[in-house]
Amino acid sequence: MKKAGLILLALLILATPSWAKTKVMIETNYGDIILELNEERAPKSVANFLAYAEKGHYNGTIFHRVIKGFMIQGGGMTEALRPKATEPPVVNEAGNGLKNLRGTIAMARTSIVDSATSQFFINLVDNAFLDHRDKTARGYGYAVFGKVIKGMKVVDKIGNSRTGTRKRFKDVPVETVTIENVKRLDD
Repeated sequence: MKKAGLILLALLILATPSWAKTKVMIETNYGDIILELNEERAPKSVANFLAYAEKGHYNGTIFHRVIKGFMIQGGGMTEALRPKATEPPVVNEAGNGLKNLRGTIAMARTSIVDSATSQFFINLVDNAFLDHRDKTARGYGYAVFGKVIKGMKVVDKIGNSRTGTRKRFKDVPVETVTIENVKRLDD
Protein backbone atom coordinates (compact mmCIF):
# COMPACT_ATOMS: atom_id res chain seq x y z
CA MET A 1 0.00 0.00 0.00
CA LYS A 2 2.87 2.37 0.81
CA LYS A 3 4.50 1.74 -2.58
CA ALA A 4 1.23 2.45 -4.43
CA GLY A 5 0.88 5.73 -2.51
CA LEU A 6 4.38 6.80 -3.49
CA ILE A 7 3.73 5.94 -7.12
CA LEU A 8 0.50 7.93 -7.04
CA LEU A 9 2.33 10.90 -5.46
CA ALA A 10 5.03 10.73 -8.15
CA LEU A 11 2.39 10.67 -10.89
CA LEU A 12 0.64 13.69 -9.36
CA ILE A 13 3.91 15.63 -9.22
CA LEU A 14 4.64 14.77 -12.86
CA ALA A 15 1.11 15.78 -13.92
CA THR A 16 1.31 19.15 -12.11
CA PRO A 17 2.36 21.94 -14.50
CA SER A 18 5.87 23.07 -13.74
CA TRP A 19 6.66 26.77 -13.65
CA ALA A 20 9.97 28.33 -14.58
CA LYS A 21 11.70 30.63 -12.13
CA THR A 22 11.54 33.89 -14.13
CA LYS A 23 9.81 36.49 -11.98
CA VAL A 24 8.52 39.87 -13.13
CA MET A 25 7.03 42.80 -11.24
CA ILE A 26 4.28 44.92 -12.74
CA GLU A 27 4.36 48.23 -10.85
CA THR A 28 1.02 50.05 -11.03
CA ASN A 29 -0.47 53.10 -9.34
CA TYR A 30 -2.66 50.58 -7.44
CA GLY A 31 0.30 48.53 -6.14
CA ASP A 32 2.68 45.83 -7.35
CA ILE A 33 1.88 42.51 -8.98
CA ILE A 34 4.58 39.82 -9.07
CA LEU A 35 4.37 37.15 -11.75
CA GLU A 36 6.16 33.88 -12.26
CA LEU A 37 6.50 33.14 -15.97
CA ASN A 38 6.46 29.65 -17.49
CA GLU A 39 9.24 29.60 -20.08
CA GLU A 40 9.04 25.82 -20.37
CA ARG A 41 5.42 25.71 -21.54
CA ALA A 42 5.14 29.12 -23.25
CA PRO A 43 8.63 30.08 -24.45
CA LYS A 44 7.52 32.40 -27.28
CA SER A 45 4.91 34.22 -25.19
CA VAL A 46 7.37 34.69 -22.30
CA ALA A 47 10.15 35.91 -24.63
CA ASN A 48 7.66 38.31 -26.25
CA PHE A 49 6.47 39.69 -22.88
CA LEU A 50 10.04 40.08 -21.58
CA ALA A 51 11.17 41.83 -24.77
CA TYR A 52 8.40 44.41 -24.42
CA ALA A 53 9.22 44.84 -20.71
CA GLU A 54 12.95 45.25 -21.33
CA LYS A 55 12.47 48.01 -23.89
CA GLY A 56 10.06 49.91 -21.61
CA HIS A 57 7.01 49.41 -23.82
CA TYR A 58 4.66 48.83 -20.88
CA ASN A 59 5.74 51.94 -18.96
CA GLY A 60 2.85 54.41 -19.04
CA THR A 61 0.34 51.99 -20.54
CA ILE A 62 -2.92 51.35 -18.73
CA PHE A 63 -5.29 48.59 -17.82
CA HIS A 64 -7.79 49.74 -20.42
CA ARG A 65 -10.33 46.93 -20.14
CA VAL A 66 -11.65 45.70 -16.80
CA ILE A 67 -14.59 43.32 -16.54
CA LYS A 68 -15.57 42.47 -12.97
CA GLY A 69 -15.70 38.73 -12.38
CA PHE A 70 -13.76 38.03 -15.59
CA MET A 71 -10.37 39.68 -16.23
CA ILE A 72 -8.23 42.83 -16.39
CA GLN A 73 -6.47 43.68 -19.68
CA GLY A 74 -3.59 46.02 -20.40
CA GLY A 75 -0.22 46.52 -22.00
CA GLY A 76 -1.04 48.23 -25.26
CA MET A 77 -2.87 51.53 -24.73
CA THR A 78 -1.81 54.92 -23.44
CA GLU A 79 -3.93 56.91 -21.00
CA ALA A 80 -5.37 58.73 -24.05
CA LEU A 81 -6.51 55.29 -25.31
CA ARG A 82 -4.07 55.38 -28.20
CA PRO A 83 -2.49 52.04 -29.13
CA LYS A 84 1.28 51.87 -28.84
CA ALA A 85 3.30 50.56 -31.78
CA THR A 86 4.02 46.84 -31.52
CA GLU A 87 6.24 44.17 -32.96
CA PRO A 88 4.83 41.42 -35.22
CA PRO A 89 2.45 38.98 -33.49
CA VAL A 90 3.65 35.81 -31.78
CA VAL A 91 2.49 32.27 -32.46
CA ASN A 92 -0.41 31.32 -30.19
CA GLU A 93 0.77 28.81 -27.58
CA ALA A 94 -2.68 28.11 -26.10
CA GLY A 95 -2.21 24.39 -26.69
CA ASN A 96 0.54 24.25 -24.04
CA GLY A 97 -1.66 22.62 -21.38
CA LEU A 98 -1.84 25.68 -19.10
CA LYS A 99 -5.36 26.74 -18.16
CA ASN A 100 -6.95 30.17 -17.77
CA LEU A 101 -7.33 29.86 -14.00
CA ARG A 102 -7.73 32.65 -11.47
CA GLY A 103 -4.48 34.60 -11.24
CA THR A 104 -2.96 33.40 -14.50
CA ILE A 105 -1.70 35.83 -17.14
CA ALA A 106 -2.45 35.17 -20.81
CA MET A 107 -1.87 36.81 -24.16
CA ALA A 108 -4.72 39.00 -25.41
CA ARG A 109 -5.53 38.66 -29.11
CA THR A 110 -8.15 39.40 -31.74
CA SER A 111 -10.31 36.75 -33.43
CA ILE A 112 -7.22 35.86 -35.48
CA VAL A 113 -5.46 32.97 -33.68
CA ASP A 114 -1.88 34.27 -34.09
CA SER A 115 -2.52 37.99 -33.46
CA ALA A 116 -1.16 38.57 -29.92
CA THR A 117 1.41 41.34 -29.57
CA SER A 118 1.93 43.34 -26.35
CA GLN A 119 -1.47 43.11 -24.66
CA PHE A 120 -2.13 40.63 -21.88
CA PHE A 121 -4.83 39.89 -19.36
CA ILE A 122 -4.97 38.50 -15.84
CA ASN A 123 -7.86 36.16 -15.04
CA LEU A 124 -9.96 37.21 -12.04
CA VAL A 125 -11.72 33.81 -11.98
CA ASP A 126 -11.30 30.43 -13.65
CA ASN A 127 -12.19 31.01 -17.31
CA ALA A 128 -12.25 27.53 -18.85
CA PHE A 129 -14.02 28.81 -21.96
CA LEU A 130 -10.76 30.62 -22.86
CA ASP A 131 -8.74 27.37 -22.81
CA HIS A 132 -7.50 25.59 -25.91
CA ARG A 133 -10.07 23.02 -27.13
CA ASP A 134 -9.11 22.46 -30.76
CA LYS A 135 -7.30 24.05 -33.71
CA THR A 136 -10.27 25.98 -35.08
CA ALA A 137 -10.31 29.78 -34.75
CA ARG A 138 -13.14 29.51 -32.22
CA GLY A 139 -11.60 26.73 -30.15
CA TYR A 140 -7.94 27.69 -30.20
CA GLY A 141 -7.98 29.62 -26.94
CA TYR A 142 -5.75 32.16 -25.23
CA ALA A 143 -2.14 31.33 -24.31
CA VAL A 144 -1.43 31.33 -20.58
CA PHE A 145 2.23 32.10 -19.91
CA GLY A 146 2.46 32.74 -16.18
CA LYS A 147 0.70 33.32 -12.89
CA VAL A 148 0.45 35.90 -10.13
CA ILE A 149 2.46 34.81 -7.09
CA LYS A 150 2.07 38.03 -5.11
CA GLY A 151 -0.28 40.97 -5.42
CA MET A 152 -3.58 39.24 -6.14
CA LYS A 153 -5.21 41.83 -3.84
CA VAL A 154 -3.98 44.50 -6.27
CA VAL A 155 -5.39 42.52 -9.22
CA ASP A 156 -8.73 42.20 -7.41
CA LYS A 157 -8.74 45.92 -6.58
CA ILE A 158 -8.21 46.73 -10.26
CA GLY A 159 -10.87 44.15 -11.14
CA ASN A 160 -13.38 45.91 -8.91
CA SER A 161 -12.77 49.33 -10.49
CA ARG A 162 -15.77 51.34 -11.58
CA THR A 163 -15.80 51.37 -15.38
CA GLY A 164 -17.49 53.20 -18.21
CA THR A 165 -17.23 53.97 -21.91
CA ARG A 166 -14.53 56.33 -23.18
CA LYS A 167 -14.17 57.15 -26.84
CA ARG A 168 -15.18 53.89 -28.53
CA PHE A 169 -13.93 51.68 -25.70
CA LYS A 170 -16.15 49.94 -23.16
CA ASP A 171 -15.14 48.70 -19.70
CA VAL A 172 -12.49 51.40 -19.21
CA PRO A 173 -11.74 52.16 -15.54
CA VAL A 174 -13.08 55.58 -14.56
CA GLU A 175 -9.96 56.08 -12.40
CA THR A 176 -6.95 55.38 -14.62
CA VAL A 177 -4.94 52.30 -13.68
CA THR A 178 -1.42 52.95 -14.94
CA ILE A 179 1.34 50.42 -15.50
CA GLU A 180 4.33 52.42 -14.31
CA ASN A 181 6.99 49.80 -15.00
CA VAL A 182 7.44 46.11 -15.74
CA LYS A 183 10.76 44.69 -14.65
CA ARG A 184 12.42 41.35 -14.30
CA LEU A 185 13.32 40.35 -10.75
CA ASP A 186 16.50 38.57 -9.74
CA ASP A 187 16.04 35.39 -7.73
